[in-house]
Amino acid sequence: MAFMHACQYHGCRSPVTSTMADVLQLNTNSLQVPGEDRSASTSPSGSPSPSRNECSITPLTPSPSPRTEVRPRVARPFSVVVAIDFGTTSSGYAFSFTEDPETIHMMRRWEGGDPGVANQKSPTCLLLTPDLRFHSFGFAARDSYHDLDPEEARHWLYFDKFKMKIHSTSDLTMETELESVNGRRVRAIEVFAHALRFFREHALKEVKDQSSSVLEGNEVRWVITVPAVWRQPAKQFMREAAYLAGLVTPDSPEQLLIALEPEAASIYCRKLRLHQVIDLSQRPVTNVLDVEGSRPFDSSFRQAREQLRRARHSRTFLVESGTGELWSEMQTGDRYIVADCGGGTVDLTVHQIEQPQGTLKELYKASGGPYGAVGVDLAFEAMLCQIFGADFIESFKAKRPAAWVDLTIAFEARKRTAAPGRANSLNISLPFSFIDFYKRHRGQSVETALRKSNMNFIKWSSQGMLRLSAEAMHELFQPTINNIIKHIENLVQKEEVKGVHFLFLVGGFAESPMLQRAAQNALGRNCRIIIPHDVGLTILKGAVLFGLDPTVVRVRRCPLTYGVGVLNRFVEGRHPRDKLLIKDGREWCTDILDRFVSVDQSVALGEVVRRSYTPARMGQRKIIINIYCSDTDDITYITEPGVRKCGAITLDLLESGAVAASAGDNDKGSAFERREIRTTMQFGDTEIKVTAVDVATGQLVRASIDFLSN
Repeated sequence: MAFMHACQYHGCRSPVTSTMADVLQLNTNSLQVPGEDRSASTSPSGSPSPSRNECSITPLTPSPSPRTEVRPRVARPFSVVVAIDFGTTSSGYAFSFTEDPETIHMMRRWEGGDPGVANQKSPTCLLLTPDLRFHSFGFAARDSYHDLDPEEARHWLYFDKFKMKIHSTSDLTMETELESVNGRRVRAIEVFAHALRFFREHALKEVKDQSSSVLEGNEVRWVITVPAVWRQPAKQFMREAAYLAGLVTPDSPEQLLIALEPEAASIYCRKLRLHQVIDLSQRPVTNVLDVEGSRPFDSSFRQAREQLRRARHSRTFLVESGTGELWSEMQTGDRYIVADCGGGTVDLTVHQIEQPQGTLKELYKASGGPYGAVGVDLAFEAMLCQIFGADFIESFKAKRPAAWVDLTIAFEARKRTAAPGRANSLNISLPFSFIDFYKRHRGQSVETALRKSNMNFIKWSSQGMLRLSAEAMHELFQPTINNIIKHIENLVQKEEVKGVHFLFLVGGFAESPMLQRAAQNALGRNCRIIIPHDVGLTILKGAVLFGLDPTVVRVRRCPLTYGVGVLNRFVEGRHPRDKLLIKDGREWCTDILDRFVSVDQSVALGEVVRRSYTPARMGQRKIIINIYCSDTDDITYITEPGVRKCGAITLDLLESGAVAASAGDNDKGSAFERREIRTTMQFGDTEIKVTAVDVATGQLVRASIDFLSN
């Protein structure tokens, strides 16, 4: 197949040769960028050669503003919606039948678990056999790994908190690898597919148990949650993992929705009744005690725990058919922030509810960062490195991986009990193998190492435990909590966000009294801080509601500027000379970014960007147009700092059909009767989608955007 990469950022800068004459043409008739230089965006309809950066398309017409086209709501054959909340530290699923959308069914309780810890979700950990076959997931994986003989455990592959790798990898591809606890590496896509396949089997079995009719595979709509701050490659990665796991096939992409975690939480929060939330701002804090001398904060947390305990006996949740009581207190135009405080990331979205229809409008692009509860775990590990030496900790993790996992589990259980008013120390058991390994490795006892470290707030207990004082626990939490509070404070200073009246804290980390207290002290005076009782399940329930009605979020903000690189007519004095390309007597400016959408631009559901392309030659079977993105909108050329190639649109032309073509060379260049492929791009959904039509035949052209290939 002969095709050319339209714009290759790192393309060849050697002179253009005659063998590169096959080009793509681009016709634009949608989306003008505010303040765009019109003269620099219009070019004649010739056929310029590719630039030194291999830009081989040029806009034929100016680009007007985006058009809103109301997409007809197509009746879907889905009988049930199954949502998977794939978290960094814990995961779970829930489902709802479309004939009874006000009832959300939660998954069965998991076997195993930790005393005193709600186990409605399962730890996100996976165990593979030495020959890379799936063994178990969740509590079963953790317990099986713990029970392995230490020598045997070194050959098994145990993965936990692996979702963070997808967030932190800047050049994510299908070949990106994950490292298990024992150091062996496996393709990340396979690890995620194993986990999703596990949930698929469990969920389908439970759905079938509850369903009176026989369900076909295409009757299930799947929803997978991801952080809103994830970029397009990470979202595509989860979709590819779902395909590999057999949730849906690539031929039925509409059967799978990618839901944004804080957005899902927001969708659920709008259903809440007053008795289903804790309003921290109604409990002012003076030091730790209120005027009556009781601990209001602690009592509110006990109230939440009791509500959660009661809820655990029922796996069925009923939601309001309209919007909940809390929303009735809001005026049209009221703004609120949802802070999704998870294990790996903290995600912030700003929404406005549109009355009376109850739809949501995103007011500011999603923000956040890697400030989840894992930060407290990393602080604990850093503390151990400070006491015992980083080289020892690394060696222990490699030689005794199962014992290291035991230690992290012990810390996790104590971390959950940490509270601001707590005065007594917390005991954390050190595995015997840790104590023994340290003595053989260093020639001294753990107790001696603690004494030499001069860390006064950590003591050694003769029962083989580390005793962390309340001050020590506070120190471990503080950096992560400070990051979260600072991020929220910065957000509320933004012009688009001023006047926020409500802050919803959701996600597993929002259960932490340490975080709740910090939010109450820093933010409680200016807005009401609301915490749903079932805070760890808020995203899961919201994801089900999103699957039932994906149109509930009507307007989103674009997180990045997207466009393609094109050739435009060169204008002396406006364009730099190093961008000049002369071909067939014409002067072209290369590397110009032709925008699709701009960063922080409001894009409504149903709003589309149109572009038209034509194949270079008769019989050509494929067109590839490379896409560029940037965090800012103040850019003109794809070669500027901060602009990066992020994906490619592939247009599969299949049969070329009878396409008339004639070529006549004259001094004005070539003129072709072109086959027009009209593409429509949707930026208002959680994922960017492309459809394409062959204008001559009216047939749909297979179109896709690939964000995962380098």
